[in-house]
Amino acid sequence: MAATILDGKALAREIRDNLRKQVKSLTEKPGLAVITVGNDPASQLYVGGKEKAGIGAGYHFVWKKYKEDTDEITLLSEIDKLNQDKKIHGMIVQLPLPKHLSPFLIIDAIRQEKDADGFHPLNLANLFLGRDAILPATPKGIMRILEHYNIPLAGKHAVVIGRSNIVGKPIAFLLLQKDATVTMCHSMTADLAALTRQADIIVAAVGKAWLVKKDMVKQGAVVIDVGMNKKGDKIIGDVAYDEVKEVASAITPVPGGVGPMTIAMLLENTLKCMEVQKKLSTR
Repeated sequence: MAATILDGKALAREIRDNLRKQVKSLTEKPGLAVITVGNDPASQLYVGGKEKAGIGAGYHFVWKKYKEDTDEITLLSEIDKLNQDKKIHGMIVQLPLPKHLSPFLIIDAIRQEKDADGFHPLNLANLFLGRDAILPATPKGIMRILEHYNIPLAGKHAVVIGRSNIVGKPIAFLLLQKDATVTMCHSMTADLAALTRQADIIVAAVGKAWLVKKDMVKQGAVVIDVGMNKKGDKIIGDVAYDEVKEVASAITPVPGGVGPMTIAMLLENTLKCMEVQKKLSTR
């Protein structure tokens, strides 16, 4: 039986259409600001996609571009201005940053209620405690894909490959909240294949091209590929898609799977930031 293709691109389009309708009914446009430092081609491409999606959904979009050698004081000053700007409801700093900048210091400077990426320590704390939170966009997008395709999680064994603060750790907690049994794997995991072969759900998020092969996946597993790796002029995932889809029951493609959902969730988060700020202003 052929694997179900988990079409994140189509689902993201549906979400953006719904957001556009919501925005039309508002008296004020949601404002999203993105800060980039340097000219990393991948970052420029990602932010360009966010800009196109944001403007298309009726958002006020601001892109602040800084040179590679920008210092922390300059960036912190910009973040402070955006924190005070009432037209900006959500803000992100595009990662990775140049090595001379501390991502923790920069992200911590964003007001919690304007943290559209869900990376502020207080938002992550709320996620880990199971409270209502502005969730990291990529893990949130993964959960929405699983929900949309009615993939059961309770009692299932989920193997998460990768322990980043951006994807690996947050998705593990979100899966735990849905009563999955979660195993986290990383570069020091002794026998990765032995663990992935036991998995009902695999989330691959390490940025290593075609790491997950067919012989590492049990028949009927659900495979979520978060990886985006350049190979020649193509973008490929962490999963060897063509061979793994022969054994998986469902799989996300790359591109067209998790990536579009990340952008859609960023826009959704910005709208949530706007709602949170309105509530705070009426207290």
